[in-house]
Amino acid sequence: MIALKIITPLGLYKECEVEAVNVKTVEGERTILSHHVPLVAMLATCRCSLKENGVYQDYALAGGLLQMSNNEMRILTDAIEGRAEIDIERAKRAKERAEKRLAKQDERTNIKRAEVALAKAINRINVYGEHV
Repeated sequence: MIALKIITPLGLYKECEVEAVNVKTVEGERTILSHHVPLVAMLATCRCSLKENGVYQDYALAGGLLQMSNNEMRILTDAIEGRAEIDIERAKRAKERAEKRLAKQDERTNIKRAEVALAKAINRINVYGEHV
């Protein structure tokens, strides 16, 4: 088992024991199990799947940092939402706004910010279970 803590700027989001963690690092997909070698990795905006009691629960993770050592894992992230916490209509509106900003691309458009917003919105929609 892995002792997991997920921490956001608002404080401790989740603390539990998990059998496995599926995430996407900036280098690619990873599944982390007990007794994994020590690891520090940057996380991409992704679906984070936690296996608790034999069942995977999915979360929309807004990137961050993962640290694993001695069967203890910490995930530091700006934002994380479980499926039940996702406001799907808000996520769809955010996706539309980001797409409009990217299509406009005038000198005032922050392209990188719009791309990040679009990735986060699409991730929330996918974790919620709707297809984009």
